[in-house]
Amino acid sequence: MCGSAFAITANPNVSLGKPLYVAGAINDNANPNVYTDGKLDFNQVEAVSDFALNVGKGPTKLFIMWDSRGDEAWASSDYVNAQGCLHNLMANATLQNFKVMTSANSTNGVDGDWDVVAEVGESVAASRGLAIDFKGKSWFRIVAESPVVNLEEIGAYDISNGGNDTWFFMGTSITQMGLKQFVVDSNFSQLIHARFPDFYPAMIRGGIECVASQGVADALKYYVEYAGNVKYWAIEMGTNDAWVGNDYTVEQFTRNMQTIIDTAKAHGITPIIARMIATNPVYCGWQVDQGYLDAIDKLTIDNNLPAGPDFYSYFLAHPEELSSDGVHPANPVGGQSMHRLWAEAVAPLYKNGSAGVVAKTRKMHFALPQVKVEDRSITVSKVNEPVSVSVIDLTGHLVWNGRISHADGSSGTSLLLNDAPAGNYVVHIRGAATSYKTKIKIR
Repeated sequence: MCGSAFAITANPNVSLGKPLYVAGAINDNANPNVYTDGKLDFNQVEAVSDFALNVGKGPTKLFIMWDSRGDEAWASSDYVNAQGCLHNLMANATLQNFKVMTSANSTNGVDGDWDVVAEVGESVAASRGLAIDFKGKSWFRIVAESPVVNLEEIGAYDISNGGNDTWFFMGTSITQMGLKQFVVDSNFSQLIHARFPDFYPAMIRGGIECVASQGVADALKYYVEYAGNVKYWAIEMGTNDAWVGNDYTVEQFTRNMQTIIDTAKAHGITPIIARMIATNPVYCGWQVDQGYLDAIDKLTIDNNLPAGPDFYSYFLAHPEELSSDGVHPANPVGGQSMHRLWAEAVAPLYKNGSAGVVAKTRKMHFALPQVKVEDRSITVSKVNEPVSVSVIDLTGHLVWNGRISHADGSSGTSLLLNDAPAGNYVVHIRGAATSYKTKIKIR
């Protein structure tokens, strides 16, 4: 089938590299751009109630989003029933009772003239996005009634042309740990952007520990309220339904997932369902029953949905990427693979534009470069195009820069850093279709 049902319209990330202003001054982090670099890490503003970004003039409409840390659950158990787990978010862990304002003449995120473009009351989502009018403006600012603790990332995307490259990652603790908690080298958005430079997906992470499909189905009004304004729901669900290898909730799981699908479609959202992660029975003593996998496959076909990533087959073949409990992705390699598998699964949506359903046989592989360190020798391999390589210390000083010209991924290129002092460094690898960054340590 061909059509425009799954077409993606780009929404460029216009906040990358922009410093975060807090209460009228650039935040005093050693690298103030760390809050707008498009990835989560452990740099957080401890408490903030007034923050702003100058993204420049041009966009007439923005999709803005943010992430904060507390309990890593996307929403507390007061809103989404998560069986035996309690998710009492720490005080002020979510942004609540706030105004979004815009300005064309501010110089520091506080002075100048401001228009209120949105007001939000109670909000229990740790990650959320809003669309705002931005015509003739250059700044947006968020002012909350009380400080939010541990603000981690804020982004802005130009949706002037109807951009809909917006994603909500609905899931269990597997999504929570794989997509939010880990510091990964390249996340879903970065992988898509590296392969398709015109696109930069906006990511809202929504994992909740212990949640089963019934908890999500019962709380869909909150999912719609907080994440109903995106184009895609990327869904990882079922491990808690299938716990200890049971097969007696398959029918209930199927009904709940159909309810989730129907609700998403009713709000103009395309749901995409991952095949649930395989466990490692050596550690947990059980494996997912085939009935749940069959249910996901049938739901995808019956509802004419793009096929999601096959977490089951991948982690069955790579149990070393699971943690010691045999269920969750290991840190960071399992989380990195989840980002990559999501990017591979949905890449045909970007490649084919308005082509219809993604056939399971049409896979795209995102091969990540490999960086190894031995003494003072750094080896870079698994690159499939000419790339530039930069080695930077943690103060931002360039200590080595060069190019790798071979493009078949078959061999590695080594460089020797004789004069670099022992310590931590960042390696950047860039090419036409490659954007990769990783930390190394020289002893």
